[in-house]
Amino acid sequence: MPDSPRILIAGGGVGGLALAQALHHAGLNVAVYEQDPTPHVRDQGYRIHIDPNGNAALAECVSPEVLDTLRGTSGRNGDLVATFTTGLQRVFVQHFPDIPAEQLTAVDRDSFRRALLTGLDDVVHFGRTVRAYQVTGSGRVRVEFAEGGGDEGDLLVGADGVGSAVRRRLLPDAVVNDFGLRCVYGRMPLTGPLSPEEFERGLCWVSGGSTCGAGFGTVRFRTRADHRQDYLMVTLLATPERLGVTDDTLFRMSSEELWKLSVDTVEGWHPTIREIYAHADVDTFFPITFRISERIPNWEPCPVTLLGDAVHTMPPTAGAGANTALADAATLAGEILSAARGEKSLTEAVAAYQAVMLPRGFEAVDNSRHMAAQMFAD
Repeated sequence: MPDSPRILIAGGGVGGLALAQALHHAGLNVAVYEQDPTPHVRDQGYRIHIDPNGNAALAECVSPEVLDTLRGTSGRNGDLVATFTTGLQRVFVQHFPDIPAEQLTAVDRDSFRRALLTGLDDVVHFGRTVRAYQVTGSGRVRVEFAEGGGDEGDLLVGADGVGSAVRRRLLPDAVVNDFGLRCVYGRMPLTGPLSPEEFERGLCWVSGGSTCGAGFGTVRFRTRADHRQDYLMVTLLATPERLGVTDDTLFRMSSEELWKLSVDTVEGWHPTIREIYAHADVDTFFPITFRISERIPNWEPCPVTLLGDAVHTMPPTAGAGANTALADAATLAGEILSAARGEKSLTEAVAAYQAVMLPRGFEAVDNSRHMAAQMFAD
């Protein structure tokens, strides 16, 4: 596209990469700056749920070849969500029959991210942290990197997560709160079938009352490339008080100490649950804090906008975070491409995107809050 805008993206997570795929595939000049030195260095999670909206957004953003790669590196589809007591008595189950084989339902975060990098070798720049930006006199935007140097473009998209430096500069009054829950992630390698069989078929929640619970989700890969091993994601969600440790202590614990904390917390639960934790990979445990954004009113469109967790952070209790980021990417890509074709100005494209993104994103935030209230109802 002649005279097409140059787009800078801060953050190479799910949403930022999906946006980059859409713009790069359409021939636009796009650069992604990601603070991680490599694609797979941080502990961010293991299993991600992709819903129909996420599938539709992916189909809009990536080429058929990249979509085939995403499918090939994903997990086999699950078909239910279930809730149990700590004694493994089933209290709720919802089935999702006839999910098309071409749709994704469960993906491994690391494999998914690497697949989204397909064809973006010259677009994504690792080890570059967008620290600040300035809108120039000509209406363009110049970013500064924490490592030194910078770049200039026509639009900066802050896809840099919950701690977004772009959001802090653009919306200094935006508030992201501690949701009051800590999550300890881990994995158990799968070498045979799981029991109860619901654990094999989808995402299962074991409720420990109003202060604690555990989530389990299988990832059985469709293909065996890259020496991937099937696993069960194990997550312990609890209030700090229930865990009995301060944040300062929790986030200094080793993986083995976090595993032991999880084992101790589920002591007294059904033997099957204790057995899962006993056979988990001790080196895979790490903690995170759940956070949630306060609602943000629409703001005047400018050469800077936001995407995903950078604008509408939510706890993963409704499985909506990645899907909402993908939807953001698809909407924003469509608007940018409309501007590149001369159908509207880039400012008008950003305004149209924000008018859709903000209500949709904060509806997902509200749903995540409500789902957490149900999960932790005593």
